[in-house]
Amino acid sequence: MLPLIAPGVISGALFAFATSFDEVVVTLFMAGPNQRTLPRQMFAGIRENISPAIAAAATVLILFSIVLLLTLEWLRGRAERTRTAKV
Repeated sequence: MLPLIAPGVISGALFAFATSFDEVVVTLFMAGPNQRTLPRQMFAGIRENISPAIAAAATVLILFSIVLLLTLEWLRGRAERTRTAKV
């Protein structure tokens, strides 16, 4: 059973990991005053001044999301080929 559901489990885990970077509101409420997470740091940087570091971090996050989507598509195609080969 696990080989059949593995692509779905892996894609769900990757999607949850990718969306966790966008949780600014949750981070603002849950993080302590001494914790500096990436969303909190980006939010503070946008409020205080616009710097190239914020744009660079946003670009890296976009590229990371694209790589995750391509990985998910590859896993989906691999699972489809596995299913058709067994039938």
